Amino acid sequence: MTPVRKISIGQFEFDCRVAGDEGNEAIILLHGFPETSVMWSRLMDQLSSKGYYCLAPDLRGYSANACPKGVKNYKLQNLSEDILQIADKAGITKFHLIGHDWGAIIGWDLVYNNPQRIFSWSALSVPHLKAFAKAFRTDPEQKKRSRYIGLFKLPIIAEIMLRRNDFRGFRKLWKHSSQEEVEEYLLVFRRKKSLTAALNYYRANIGKGKAPPTGDITTPTLYIWGNRDLALSRTAAEGNSKYMKGDYTFLEVNGGHWLIQSNYDECSRAIEDHLTKYKSIVDE
Repeated sequence: MTPVRKISIGQFEFDCRVAGDEGNEAIILLHGFPETSVMWSRLMDQLSSKGYYCLAPDLRGYSANACPKGVKNYKLQNLSEDILQIADKAGITKFHLIGHDWGAIIGWDLVYNNPQRIFSWSALSVPHLKAFAKAFRTDPEQKKRSRYIGLFKLPIIAEIMLRRNDFRGFRKLWKHSSQEEVEEYLLVFRRKKSLTAALNYYRANIGKGKAPPTGDITTPTLYIWGNRDLALSRTAAEGNSKYMKGDYTFLEVNGGHWLIQSNYDECSRAIEDHLTKYKSIVDE
């Protein structure tokens, strides 16, 4: 298990898993829902052995001491600013970025608004926010796959349903995760306020006028999509290329949504190749 470093940002304290020498080129890894930074432990060990410093925070709401009340505190702008402040506090000026699920959503926002700070970007499962939004509006298959979002946005009801039988629904999603990972996830979601905080990501950011604007991406980007993903359709995944104005690689794998667990070898190889291609870029 990768060690945890506590990083304080104002009134918040984030639990951040770290691996490697702090003097090495940095990679920041962002987890999704319903997981935590422990999902990245295997990849962090691999990448740190290749000469990178890896840092993966438990995001706002998942870190026990960075879990404010109120939907408005989980706007995407706040989630992105957390990452920049964590990087600053850790002495990281420029970094590679990797994100899955909500970590990918935060990542797209970060890369669009702060390209000067990011060497390369690797997104797993969730495409560019405009590609997803267009698919949601026009693709019947994506509309069908996104029905769960309506449940997650319901206050109280969603929490009650997800807690049933000690998170039986979540446990089905974690079938590719190790027992150690599952226990880490349960430690977080058994905290009443953390489950609500995680659901507040949906409540604060999904809906007309809620998401901040995003546009063309110039940062070198790798996007990995599983063709059996129950949440993201092919229309959404293939629509991603429209917004890529820099170097872009699209990798389709025979897998579902939880790619770093179910398709580790393919994903880690592609990510490592992408990192290597854009390693040690020096600002002009």
